[in-house]
Amino acid sequence: MLLKDRITEDMKAAMRARDQARLSAIRLLLAAIKQKEVDERIALSDADVVTILEKMLKQRRESVTQYEAGGRADLAEAEKFEMKVLSEYLPQQLTEAEIARAIDAAVSEAGAAGVKDMGKVMGLLKPRLAGRADMGKVSAQVKSRLSA
Repeated sequence: MLLKDRITEDMKAAMRARDQARLSAIRLLLAAIKQKEVDERIALSDADVVTILEKMLKQRRESVTQYEAGGRADLAEAEKFEMKVLSEYLPQQLTEAEIARAIDAAVSEAGAAGVKDMGKVMGLLKPRLAGRADMGKVSAQVKSRLSA
């Protein structure tokens, strides 16, 4: 089953269960998917859907930070709930050890000698780890690995 189909089925289940909060989060995701499909006139693959999910999760993380800084715990909780719903559709996350092995393999494959080669290493890692690891954290780990 395609990820998009699974999301649609979950939307139907949320409608039947009258779970308005979950339904709202899933509808936001489906709207983002549909918007991308209409804009680019293509049918999205699972990898494309994962990219949209990552973008939406990043937006919500930033919103939570802003809401908490502004003292709006109610809005922060709503964003956290949406993050929880959205993250259910991401592939299983890699462990720290698996990420470290992937970084080591990419560094040796790229022949990276220092921080100036970080772009090459990230170029290799992005398609391998997309949706399975927070690329911001991976980037920080690569930078520390190459500067050591």
